[in-house]
Amino acid sequence: MTHDHDLVLRPTAAQTEAALNPPPGRNGGDLVVETLAGLGATTVFGLPGQHALGMFDALRRSDLRYVGLRVENNAGFAADAYGRITGEAAPLLLSTGPGALTSLAALQEAAAASAPVLAISSQVPTAGLGGGRHGYLHELPDQAASFRGVVKSVHTVRAQSQIPSAIEAAWKSALSAPHGPVWVEIPQDVLLAETSIPVVTGGDAFPEELPPRPELTAVAADLLSKAARPAIIAGGGVVRADASGKLRRLAERLNAPVVTTPGGKGAFPWEHPLSLQSWLEDRHTTDFLEDADVLLVIGSGLGELSSNYHTFKPRGRVIQIEADLGKLESNHPALGIHADARLALQALLETVDARADDTAADRVRSVLSLVGARIAAQELTLEQDVLAAVRRALPSDSPSFWDMTILAYWAWSAFDAKGPNRMHSAQGAGGLGYGFPAALGAAAADPTRPVLAVSGDGGALYSIAELATARQYDLNVTWLIVDDGGYGILREYMTDTFGEATATELARPDYVALAESFGVPGVRTTPSALEADLAKALAAPGPSVVVLPALLRMFAPTHLG
Repeated sequence: MTHDHDLVLRPTAAQTEAALNPPPGRNGGDLVVETLAGLGATTVFGLPGQHALGMFDALRRSDLRYVGLRVENNAGFAADAYGRITGEAAPLLLSTGPGALTSLAALQEAAAASAPVLAISSQVPTAGLGGGRHGYLHELPDQAASFRGVVKSVHTVRAQSQIPSAIEAAWKSALSAPHGPVWVEIPQDVLLAETSIPVVTGGDAFPEELPPRPELTAVAADLLSKAARPAIIAGGGVVRADASGKLRRLAERLNAPVVTTPGGKGAFPWEHPLSLQSWLEDRHTTDFLEDADVLLVIGSGLGELSSNYHTFKPRGRVIQIEADLGKLESNHPALGIHADARLALQALLETVDARADDTAADRVRSVLSLVGARIAAQELTLEQDVLAAVRRALPSDSPSFWDMTILAYWAWSAFDAKGPNRMHSAQGAGGLGYGFPAALGAAAADPTRPVLAVSGDGGALYSIAELATARQYDLNVTWLIVDDGGYGILREYMTDTFGEATATELARPDYVALAESFGVPGVRTTPSALEADLAKALAAPGPSVVVLPALLRMFAPTHLG
C-alpha cells in the first residue's frame, strides 16, 4: 500500500545531468540565491559587506533583481513594504555585526506589523564562532542572540549542505500566519568556499495554514447570531490575510458596525453604512464598543492604539480571532480563537445566522456625528484641509507609507485608505524613518502605480540618503515632507506635560535644494497649493519631493480625562 507521503518526485534526465555535472565557479553564495529563486523570489534588498561578499558575487550569476539601499535599516524598511504589498517573503541580504545590527529597528517594525521579511546575514568565519574573543572584524559573542527577541525565528547555517533547507524553513516561517521577519546567518567561509553541491532547482514554498478550531467557531457563531448589539474591531490581520471581502459579508449578515485599527486601515469600506471608520482614539467610539454585548475582534491584539491607550473596558462578551498566539487574550478575557483571519471568517460565514437590525446604521451615524463635532470644536481646519488635500491628490489605487509624524497620527483616524493594503505606517513599533524607504520597496514591488511617502522633517533626516537609491533605480515615489522645524509630536507631548519642550527643535537643510542635488525634482508648496503640487509630482514618472512648511497640531486626546 502506498501513502501520499511516501511518493517521491523522480528527477528528469536533464535534472539528473545538471545535478551530476554542476557548472564550475559556484560558491556557497550561489546556493543562497539559487534557493531564493527556487522558492519564487524575484527581488532582493540589502547592502554588501566584507563577510557577505560571497552572496553578492553570486547575484551576478542569477536572475534576481537587486535593490541596494544606503543604510541597512532602510533596506529592512524597503523589504518590509515589499512583503506587505506582494505577500511574498522579501529577501534582505546583510553583512555581519554593525551591518546586521543596524537592521534591528526595521525588523522590529516588520514583527509588529506581521510583514514577511527573510533576512540573510553573513557571520564571521567558522573558526571565530563559539563566543571566543578572536578579534575578527564585526565579531560578536553571539550574533543570533541579538535577533531572537525581535524576529519570528532564527536559522543558523554552519555547512553548505544546510543552506537550502535552512532558507526554505525560514521562508515558510516568514509566510506562515502570523507573517513576520526571520533571520538566517551563514559564516563567511561557508559563503566563499567553492561548492560541488548541485544547483538548487526548486523548493517547497507553501507555508502551513492556521485553521480555527471548529468547536470555538461554533460557539462564536452562536454568540454573534443571538447578539443584540454586536460590533467588530478589524485589525491588520484582516489585511494580511486578504480577508476584507469576507469581513464585509459577515458584518452585513450580522448588521454589525465595524471599526478598523491603524493597522487594519482599508479592511472595511470607509463610507459603508456600518463603518465607524478608524476613530479608535475617541471616547465616543470607545463608549460605543464598550456597550456592545458581543464584540468580535479580528486580527488585532487590542494594543495601545487600538484600545484608546488601554482605556477601553468591554462590558460584553469578547471574541478574539488572532494568528499570533501571544496576543490571544493578552489584554482582555475573551473567547480566544487562534487562527488565520481569512479561515476563521470563512468558518463564521458558514455557520452564523443572519441578524435583522434596522438601528445599526443610525447608531453608526450618531457616533460619527459626535466624533465630527468634537473635532470641529478644536479649530483644526489646517490639519483637516492638509489631510484632505493629500487624499484628493493621491490616486485611489496607490499605496501610501507614513512615518511617525503628526499628519500620520491624523491619518490613523481620519484618512480613507480607499481599500485594503494601501495605507501603511510604522505604528507597529513606532520608529522614525519608515516612510520613504518603505515607499521605495513598494515601488520596486509594483512600478505601475505612483507611491506616496509622508514624513516630518525629523523622520526625513533618518532616510535622506535614500534619495540616491530613488534616483539610481528611478523608483516612482513622491515624498511629502511636512517641515515644522522639529519633532512635532514630541514637542506637543512635552509642552502639554511639562509646559515647555526640550531637545525637540532641529536645524534642517533646504530639502528642495538637497533633493535637487541628488537629481530628484523638488518643490516647496503651501497648504492651498498642496493638492495641485502633490498631484503633479505623483503624475510625473520617477522620484520627486514636495516640501510643505507647516506647523500642524494634534486633536485633543480623550484617554487622559
